[in-house]
Amino acid sequence: MTVSSHRIYEALIHLLFWALFVFVSLFVFSNYYWSENPFLQYFFILVGIVYLNNGILLPYFISKRYYFLYTLIIGTIAFLGTQAYCNYFAQCGCSVMKCLSDYLWQTLVPIVFFSFLWMLYRYLKKQDELEVIKKESVEMELHYLKSQINPHVLFNNLNTIYSYSLEKPAEVPGMILMLSDNLKHVLYESNAHKISLQKELDYIENYIAFQKIRTENLKRIDYHVETDTKDHQIAPLLLITLIENAFKHSTAKSNISIKITVKEGMLICECGNRALPKETKLSKSTIGLNNLQKRLAILYRNKHELTITEGENYKVRLLLNLR
Repeated sequence: MTVSSHRIYEALIHLLFWALFVFVSLFVFSNYYWSENPFLQYFFILVGIVYLNNGILLPYFISKRYYFLYTLIIGTIAFLGTQAYCNYFAQCGCSVMKCLSDYLWQTLVPIVFFSFLWMLYRYLKKQDELEVIKKESVEMELHYLKSQINPHVLFNNLNTIYSYSLEKPAEVPGMILMLSDNLKHVLYESNAHKISLQKELDYIENYIAFQKIRTENLKRIDYHVETDTKDHQIAPLLLITLIENAFKHSTAKSNISIKITVKEGMLICECGNRALPKETKLSKSTIGLNNLQKRLAILYRNKHELTITEGENYKVRLLLNLR
């Protein structure tokens, strides 16, 4: 809701209350107030009391936490206003107690109603501010987590290119083109909250092609994708962490299996490999997986399931609801 629409709704509530209040005071209690309309004369003073309370008294005393003093002052104003109405406007000749029992509600009801309304809007405004702060905090955390992922991917790829520039320089131009495509995805397309699943899969395929060159004659890579549609949206750079870990945690001469399935809005990414010995293997609390778990908790709360099975065969399974 915009600020202008919020103010319009608030103004409508004020107008509706005053219209109802005047109607009740003049017609429902006509025996008290209809004669020469003394209520209408007092009404303008009552409006002044209400908006003095909302504009000055409430903001000041509530911010200072002078609750007792505020109650004492507003009670005194209500008492004096009621006595003024009885003795000056209505001239009913009532006793103090009779005046309070018959007319005090008329002064208190608008004060209490608009005080409650003021506190309600103040609470809602604070909630909106907290939501903005929370959203900004989440945005900053996501930006920080992604900034940790991006250099990590680049670092691995540059190391590979450096190695090949020494051993197989003929392969370097093609690898640089692959790296260029990967960097384009990381630097530009991954800045969005979500991107098309097709773009993310293209990035992963490019990355795996890069790794096939890097691990040639060392590891066998079995990569399989099965989707009923690629029209879904996904947060960028989520799946790459699982795939990278499959390479980092695997032994030499091992098989690495990567399977991505998308069916009816549910994505399943499964990565498996023969694990490194425990004394050299990175634990599942490494930076990559730790960041992934944080991002999933922020972006896919209650819409994901991450299962890690450690042992001789290291397996990771991510279930993601893309709907």
